[in-house]
Amino acid sequence: PTPKRNRSASSQVIIVNNVSYVIDCGNGVARQLVLANVKFNSIRNIFITHHHSDHNADYGNLLLLAWATDLNHRVDTYGPRPLRKMTKTFLKLNEEDIKIRTGDEGRIPLKPLIKVHDLPSCNGFVMKDENVRVTVTLVTHPPFKTAFAYRFDTVDNRSIVISGDTAPSENLITLAKNADILVHEVMHLPSIEKLIETEPNSSRLKQHLLASHTTCEQVGKIAKAANVKTLVLSHFVPGGYPFVTDEIWLNAVRPYFPGEIIVGHDLLEL
Repeated sequence: PTPKRNRSASSQVIIVNNVSYVIDCGNGVARQLVLANVKFNSIRNIFITHHHSDHNADYGNLLLLAWATDLNHRVDTYGPRPLRKMTKTFLKLNEEDIKIRTGDEGRIPLKPLIKVHDLPSCNGFVMKDENVRVTVTLVTHPPFKTAFAYRFDTVDNRSIVISGDTAPSENLITLAKNADILVHEVMHLPSIEKLIETEPNSSRLKQHLLASHTTCEQVGKIAKAANVKTLVLSHFVPGGYPFVTDEIWLNAVRPYFPGEIIVGHDLLEL
């Protein structure tokens, strides 16, 4: 969850017909979208998987900075409760800046542009527009009672599943069945002990990691059980020290999944 030199915080964007669907808003997401040449005005929807800060720290900032650039239309946001309350609090926190920019720069008010959807703690349909149909399932990421994985079935016949943070999940296997791409978090178990040595409250952190995340072996088996075409490894644990090379990640997953495996990197485009 802390900033790393070699990897940015969690966020993906799916683009269909020049419309952007953003999944998670970790620290620095606005700048990463600029580096990826994604126009802020192309954002129509934002989806949050769960409320750890490495997934939502810049949720409000993305909306604010996009609006301060060229965003001038409605954005629907989806995620677990209390997303609506978080949005309201963020707008209050930045009330002075928003007020000044609205009056001084002639911008339309930001608040009416944001339509928040607190998703119930269940599996099923989220939304559909001319480009994509989105469904959701509950995954296992204690101590959160509600954490989501999302599936996007696009009008151009792509199916993409984003796992969010999760331990092995039968719900996720069902959601990802026969998908073209599964973007899944991954944990390299042999490196965890070295990671733990550098952290305070090491025993509790280790307990959390083992209960809440998915090992390389488990990720490979999940992708195989779901019969996905391509597995993209993401949200690496550890993500900084100790450094784990692409080759190590691939070799750890390869025995368990025969399909294409991609080690994710910042600004990777598929």
